[in-house]
This record gives sequence, C-alpha cells and structure tokens, in this order.
Amino acid sequence: MSEVVLITGVSRFLGVRLAAQLAADPSIERIIGIDTVAPAAQDLLQLGRTEFVRADTRNPLITNVFAQGRVTTVVHAALLSSPLAGGGRVAMQEMNVIGTMQLLAACQKSETLRRVVLRSTAAVYGSGSGYPAIMTEDDPTRGGAGRGYPKDAAEIESYVRGFARRRPDVEISVLRLAKLIGPTIDNQLARYLRSPVVTTIAGYDPRVQLLHESDAVEVLRLATVGSRPGTVNVAGDGVLTLDQAIRRAGRTRIAVPGSALSAVGRLLGNNAAAELRAEDANWLRFGRAVDTTRLHTTFGYTPRYSTDEALDSFLVGIRHTPRIALGTLGVGSALLQARRERRGPLTGAHEGV
Repeated sequence: MSEVVLITGVSRFLGVRLAAQLAADPSIERIIGIDTVAPAAQDLLQLGRTEFVRADTRNPLITNVFAQGRVTTVVHAALLSSPLAGGGRVAMQEMNVIGTMQLLAACQKSETLRRVVLRSTAAVYGSGSGYPAIMTEDDPTRGGAGRGYPKDAAEIESYVRGFARRRPDVEISVLRLAKLIGPTIDNQLARYLRSPVVTTIAGYDPRVQLLHESDAVEVLRLATVGSRPGTVNVAGDGVLTLDQAIRRAGRTRIAVPGSALSAVGRLLGNNAAAELRAEDANWLRFGRAVDTTRLHTTFGYTPRYSTDEALDSFLVGIRHTPRIALGTLGVGSALLQARRERRGPLTGAHEGV
C-alpha cells in the first residue's frame, strides 16, 4: 500500500517543518496537511507538495478526509499549549481534547490506517516537590491533575491508549517532548527568555531540560516513516537550572512571590511569564527532567543537541539585545524601593538582581 500521511496542525511550527521533510521523501506518495487556518505565506514554499485542507478536527466530517485520501499514517501534531488568538481556555481545551476524540473516531473507521504518531509533551508528568528527580515513561502522568495544556495532553494520551485497545492492528507512537527551543521557534519559553527582565518565583530555581527544534522534527519524522511503537521521552542530554539559563542569556532576573509573578511580569513587559504560569504552574517552581534511555536504545535516536547546546543555539539570536538594569525602569525602581521599605522582600541576595 502506498504511504499517505495526514498531519494535523500543519500550519504551526512543527507541522510545517515535518511536512517539509516528508515532502522531500519519494517513498511517501501523498502528504495531507489539515488545520483550521492556512499556513503563513512564508511557510507555503516549505510545504512543497503537501496538500493543505482547511478542516477542524472537532468536526465529524474529518472522516471524509480519511476516506477520500486513504490515509495510512496520522501524525497528530496539533496540541495547543496556549489559546489561539481570539479564543480562551475553553476553546483551547475543545480544540485539544474534543478535536482528538473526533480524530480518533475517524481513525477507528479507517480501513487503511496503519500508524498513529502523537506529539505529546513531558508536561504530562507534572511538576512537584515530591516528584522523582528524573521521570521515566513508566512514571504516572500526574500533569492531568493540574490545569492548562498538561491536563489536555494527559487526557489526549488516555484517549489514544483507548484507541490502541480497540485497534491493536494500528501501531501507536507517543512522543513526550521536552520544552522546545531553537533559533527560529517562537513559543512561551523563547519569549520569556528574550525579555530584558525575566521574573521568577522567589525561593525556587527549577530544573530546565530542553529539546532543540530540529531534533523534535527529526523524531517526528522517524516515527512517521519507520516502525517505532510505544511511548518515549524526547529531550536533549543534560539539565540546567532556570537561573543558569537566564544568566547565560544576559537577562536581568527579578524574583517575586508566586502570586505576583504574572502581574509583575506584565508590568515589566514579560507577558510570557504569565503564559508559562498558566501553561504549567509548578514548572516555574520545580522544573522537570525526564529519562531518555528509551529514546537512545529502543527508539534509536540520539539528539544532535544537548540541553546546553540547544540553549546556545537559541541565544545566538538574542545576545545583542541590551541588558536592562532595573533602576532604569519605573516599575523596577518601585519594586526596589518596596524592598528597602520592608513591605515584603521581593528578591534575595543570591537571586541575581
């Protein structure tokens, strides 16, 4: 049977780049990309021979795409980590969870389907003070007890496991990606570290494990074109602390109480602090690190970039952005004055202000 690959979220960062890689592979007969919005003009050339279909996975009519295209492989890369423009948390949850349910319903009816690849996230493990220092694929996915997109991702994985029981003839790959970084990606973490002033939670210095954008695309491609079933953590080797990442980025760090993180971040022009808090509240306290033994051995891939190298690749583009001293900011001066007046210390001597 000829290979026909369907990619959800094809207008987004990973979807565009995966489609570009697959379009260059002559062993794949067709690539069908679906999304609710058309790809940006600068991405159209990258898509090559990919056939774009404007479709919403929440609509049961998605079944028609499967029937007409005789799809053999589905790459579900449409997980939203923040609301789309004009939509709120409810719309984001519907897109993530209801969209996946309808997509799997279409997969269930497909007679040609042989493989499903799910782009998931390491955030399904959650973050907490009593959690293991290094998460393995066999650890519980406690992120579902939280909120935001980690909760959505945990629900999505549960639906995929249910689908696997109903369709044992379909090969399932679940890729739990660490936080993405790189020279071209524009996500919450990149915006957070680009800001001249980075707000953190006082008293915490979370562990940071990163995945370079090109490694993320390559892992998705390998799971799409070869037999690599199972659940696998995907991350670069090594771990940094958030303080180390901020210092290497040349940013000014200010530590504030957790309850004030979003408000102070907005005042200082770092809206991404609020985005990260809403996405994965405890990550900014405890961070997360995952074991990648299965990625190296069973899956058969060694990331080209370690966590250190992935961060360096991102930093090349921002090192010429000037560092801003808090004293030059009205808000920063007010915060420092509040500290002097002992209305509640916002930073400590070892927190790099």
